[in-house]
Amino acid sequence: MMWFLAYVMAGAFVGVLAGLLGIGGGMTLVPIIAALFAAQHFAPDHVVHMALATCMASIAFTSGSSVREHLKFDGVDFDIVKRMTPGLVIGSLLATSVSAWIPQRHLALSFAVIVFFGATQIMLNKKPKAARPLPAAGPLFCVGMVIGIIAGLVSAGGAFLTIPFMLWCGVPMKKTIGTGALMGIPLAVVGTIGYIISGWNVADLPSDAIGFISITALIGIVCGSVVTAPFGARLAHRLPVPILKRIFACLLYVLAAKMLWTYW
Repeated sequence: MMWFLAYVMAGAFVGVLAGLLGIGGGMTLVPIIAALFAAQHFAPDHVVHMALATCMASIAFTSGSSVREHLKFDGVDFDIVKRMTPGLVIGSLLATSVSAWIPQRHLALSFAVIVFFGATQIMLNKKPKAARPLPAAGPLFCVGMVIGIIAGLVSAGGAFLTIPFMLWCGVPMKKTIGTGALMGIPLAVVGTIGYIISGWNVADLPSDAIGFISITALIGIVCGSVVTAPFGARLAHRLPVPILKRIFACLLYVLAAKMLWTYW
């Protein structure tokens, strides 16, 4: 019960961030869940795999809860969703389905590097100037696939990359957050399938695991996040988000540094 409550608390914390900043929460949640799994002595060689997989599965629920609030504010561009999502889901599936063959240490280091990049991007708070319109279907598919691969490696919904890209293409800021959150749902669903496939025949995983996904942890995270994500989405329209983003970036630096320290 103690560990389940810890999962609920972690999910509640990330749910606020998901609604507030349009993220799926994976970048924040992975180091926390990895630490909880390690404390319980789960499959030592696959703690990071399990954390990535479980957090990826939770993104669909967290993003779905926040998207409902953004829809109320007309904050989703469905045309972009339709055009960009195919590349995102294919990239996510590619990255997650081969994760079992990537050593845990390499996954952890890749996670830390990408999260450091994302945190720096958030800390600088530089909104790309609209330099061009959205590209045609082919190039947009390729951009989506690259983002999907990166998101799959760090169990993120991809918003930390899709939002700057949409801003660069002239999409209004208020549309990018909800649109990025919505695109994170199919990306997370397909990425979850990839992690299930990748971890299906791995030995020594906990009894509640399906592939690399811990069902107990997933339920706890979802119970916490779906309650708080709508609250965060409402706050996004009321609070000084740039200041909150800098605080969030500092948190990401700390969590990424912990991953480096633990798995270097």
